[in-house]
Amino acid sequence: MACFIVPLTQAIATTAYRKSTEHVQKNNFLHRNLKSLETMLWGGSLMLIVDHIINGEVTWMYPFFTALETEGGGMVILREMLTVGVPMSVLVTAVWAVWCYMKERRAVKA
Repeated sequence: MACFIVPLTQAIATTAYRKSTEHVQKNNFLHRNLKSLETMLWGGSLMLIVDHIINGEVTWMYPFFTALETEGGGMVILREMLTVGVPMSVLVTAVWAVWCYMKERRAVKA
């Protein structure tokens, strides 16, 4: 129910990093494609938030996460963030890095 927190945090950090380095010349092919990673992370996070709202795992009322209504719910949320959120963010970033590499190779061959 809280797996979206990790990619959402990564999306915020990626956006802040990209905006703070916009004036720097982008020689690295990964740096040139940060906007696509940012889009993937924001889009995926928003889709997960909507999914969790539809399934009733996230509500509009405090404490927002239904797991926090029970004792030990914080550990459930932390466990989900570590076992689902982190691997999901790593996988998205890895797919993006491979896509950037393949895009760069195609541009060099052309």
